[in-house]
Amino acid sequence: MIHRLFAAVASNLRYKLLLLVLVPILLVTPTVIGIAAFWTWNYTYKQLYLKVDTDLSVAHDIFLRIQTDQQQVLHSLADSFSFRSDFDARKHSELIERLDRFQRQHNFAFLNLLNADMSQKLQPSGWTEWRTKPSALIDEVAQSGIASVGIEIYSNDQLASENAQLADEIKLPLVATARAVPTKKQSEDRAMLIRVLQPIIGRTGESIGLLEGGLLLNRNFQFVDEIRELVYGPGSLAPGSIGTVTVFLDDVRISTNVPGGSEQRALGTRVSAEVHNAVLQNRDIWVDRAFVVSDWYISAYEPIIDVHGESVGMLYAGFLEAPLRKEMVSTIVLLAAVLLLGMLLAAAAAIVGAQSIFRPIEAIANVVRATQSGLTRRIVGVQSDDEVGELARQFDSMLDTLEDNQHRIQRAADELELKVEERTSELSEKNQRLQESINLLRETRQQLAMAEKLAALGELTAGVAHEINNPTAVILGNMDVVIAEMGDQGASVRTETDLIIEQVYRIRSIVDRLLQYSRPAEYAGYVDEVDVNEVLTDTQLLVRHELERKQISIHESYAEVGTVQINRQELQQVLVNLILNAEHAVEEGGEIRVSTKPWQSTGVSIHVWDNGKGIPADELRRVFDPFYTTGKKRGTGLGLSVSYGIIRRYGGQITADSVPGDWTEFVVRLRHEAVYNTDDELLQELNTATTDLAEVASA
Repeated sequence: MIHRLFAAVASNLRYKLLLLVLVPILLVTPTVIGIAAFWTWNYTYKQLYLKVDTDLSVAHDIFLRIQTDQQQVLHSLADSFSFRSDFDARKHSELIERLDRFQRQHNFAFLNLLNADMSQKLQPSGWTEWRTKPSALIDEVAQSGIASVGIEIYSNDQLASENAQLADEIKLPLVATARAVPTKKQSEDRAMLIRVLQPIIGRTGESIGLLEGGLLLNRNFQFVDEIRELVYGPGSLAPGSIGTVTVFLDDVRISTNVPGGSEQRALGTRVSAEVHNAVLQNRDIWVDRAFVVSDWYISAYEPIIDVHGESVGMLYAGFLEAPLRKEMVSTIVLLAAVLLLGMLLAAAAAIVGAQSIFRPIEAIANVVRATQSGLTRRIVGVQSDDEVGELARQFDSMLDTLEDNQHRIQRAADELELKVEERTSELSEKNQRLQESINLLRETRQQLAMAEKLAALGELTAGVAHEINNPTAVILGNMDVVIAEMGDQGASVRTETDLIIEQVYRIRSIVDRLLQYSRPAEYAGYVDEVDVNEVLTDTQLLVRHELERKQISIHESYAEVGTVQINRQELQQVLVNLILNAEHAVEEGGEIRVSTKPWQSTGVSIHVWDNGKGIPADELRRVFDPFYTTGKKRGTGLGLSVSYGIIRRYGGQITADSVPGDWTEFVVRLRHEAVYNTDDELLQELNTATTDLAEVASA
């Protein structure tokens, strides 16, 4: 197809001109589209990553501001006149009521009033003994005397001692999440809180008490929604995209507005292992595409550090990728459409311009073809004064001269026509018979040449094998003497001597295969009734290691085909060769299919199929030639040739079919009852046919 296309272009000036005009346009336009699409895609994603990184920074600042706000809230309570009045007057019931009201108003999980050394807590029954949760915040308040705030993790029991109802509510079953780090935990019952310690300063400047408050982040949707509204306000994202904010306890979503499956929020789902390792373990800020629950998001994560300096969770900000990707694709498609339209307009203009060149030349060419066909034509419509116009006028003058000469020649030809007609029928008949004889002789000579080449190759390989065996025997003998003479001193070169011996045996193996090819009858073994399916099963055990090493899957499909007459070892040799050839052809993780089927009513067909690189059509007819191989690193090129000889010797067939780049299949056909063939018999038949055809040709 390509050859015909090139031939058409080479023989037509119109096509050449169009090709010179259109090829640059066709090359430049896709290149520009590709570069523009590549740049747009990369630049857009860089901007998206920059945006989400900025979004995370804003979320981080809001997260810190909320902590500061909680501290300011408790500071305002501690400094309020009404609270100080009740505290100084020791109005315990009023203080308890005020604290409860303040806790509900500001959504604290708990709000405690402690004495100066934090050993007692004010309760409705009065001051009672209390053991405050140890914290670095306590040490900071004790040293500085000022308020302190930070993130702390409470166990379920610790939270229950402060607020039993919340301790039950925060228990969160874990949801199986794709790409997450494996865990045996079934639920998360710990709590993440913003803990605030606010000293109450007396008139003389000393601490006379302490307010302790905790803002629970688990299921605190108001908290994450407030951050989202500030970070992802109206118009900040593409239509259809949604911004999300999440607080993680370890790698579990405890407060989020990421949409989930059955719930509106994906609580209990977990972060991917990649993010877990980068953020929680390495404490890095992670900005990239991330698979969040069930969709891809442009995401940014940073670790949440508690008051003890430990990485206890993550703060996440991100937005849905799909609408943005769709918008990018639409932009690229629009850009490509504009460029393609420009290409079409440029091509149309180029074609119109090229017509002014090739139309006059086509007119001259048409007159030339008409003249060759015996028609009388002249060039019309070419009025230009350029080189093409001059050529047209001179050509018309030449045609006039040729027409006069043609008339004279025609008169002479008419006189010869009668004589030619008398000889035509006789010559046609003889020519047909001669052509048939020549074709038959040519075909017979080709077959004879192939048979003689194979016979000569057999004699050559036998001689080469004999000449190689002698020096290899001498090498082996001398190596034994060298090893014996060197004794223990040879241990340092043991690897080299073993390698020499191994390579000599490899030479012998190649020589044996040469001899088997040159004298196959001498290597024929005992013929028996062989179960083909059983031999295939045994053969797969021999090659299983090679297949497993490359993770190649082999599929078997055996029909009830009975037995064939052949030497079992020779059949196994052929099958091992075919399966290993298939293994060499496929890439790692490829597929091989082995099957058996009845062959008409006379035998069995064995199919070995692989999805490897295939064999080009011009090489497929040579695969059974001796020393021919498509492999670049292994093999002598005799395997298929020897296999071909073995199968043909028993009256069978072996064929190959392939689609380059897709698959290759070898089919072996064997008879239930062997019909033995020899090269001498085939050669005798070819010689007899050649003699007969030579006699026909000479007659």
